[in-house]
Amino acid sequence: MVTKVFIAGKTGMVGSALVRLYDSKNDFQVVAPTRSELDLTNRDSVFSFIAEANPDLIIDAAARVGGIVENNSFPVDFLSTNLQIQSNLMDAAAAKRVKKFIFLGSSCIYPKLASQPMKEDALLTGALEETNSAYAVAKIAGLKLIQAYRQQFDFKWNSAMPTNLYGPNDNFDFKSSHVIPGLIAKFHNAKESNAKSITLWGTGSALREFLHVDDLAQAVDFIYHNYDDDDFINIGSGQELSIKDLALMIQKLVGFKGEIIWDANYPDGTPRKLLDSSKISALGWKPKISLSEGVAATYQWYLANH
Repeated sequence: MVTKVFIAGKTGMVGSALVRLYDSKNDFQVVAPTRSELDLTNRDSVFSFIAEANPDLIIDAAARVGGIVENNSFPVDFLSTNLQIQSNLMDAAAAKRVKKFIFLGSSCIYPKLASQPMKEDALLTGALEETNSAYAVAKIAGLKLIQAYRQQFDFKWNSAMPTNLYGPNDNFDFKSSHVIPGLIAKFHNAKESNAKSITLWGTGSALREFLHVDDLAQAVDFIYHNYDDDDFINIGSGQELSIKDLALMIQKLVGFKGEIIWDANYPDGTPRKLLDSSKISALGWKPKISLSEGVAATYQWYLANH
């Protein structure tokens, strides 16, 4: 039996990884419209598309995303757009009674000062990180809507909360990117221009966990086949390092010989953000791609595509 999977967010880093994975499986048929083919903020269009496609599984990997600067500068966009995308997809899926829906959130849903590593039950136990609270609120609303649909209609829908992701098809514009692609682009540009130094935000002391996007895609497929619970589930690597150590890793990888200047006038963000992924680990899933291997492959992808 072939499972028809609708993947929202095909052109993004996560969506493209999911398309690669499910295209490689003979028992799945992928439906993945581009943004020009389907505007996910247009409610009528989403309802019509899903009604016609009639998928067995929907994976919501579509979102308005960005780094600290973007989140802090455009809170309306990050809150309103993501709420529209999520509710349109879920309501349309409910109208068609789609069997399975997997909503992808973000580790930023957790309180800024949550106990580390962060378990699923830490949700809503404290204040959010101010610089990305709009995005976090939207993602919290999404996972709560999934739970509401389970409660009210007994749909077998789930939410997964990935840690910080990176990999091919990421956004490498360092003005709007997340940390790994932003650092890759900044160090590469500095090397190419023979700059004597590079200035990075904050102190570099913040600790972060990272997961390659292809590992996430495998985890989503694992959840589809092995997890059905009212609570959402964390997806992380279990490994963390400081932003400073990450910068040194990428500096060496790129081959930039200049000085790194840390500008403490800019925020570090959440001091530490490590997920407790023991729930999915206990079910039998583990990531396969190490950070050093994944970052090196991502840099090679950047060189080939930018």
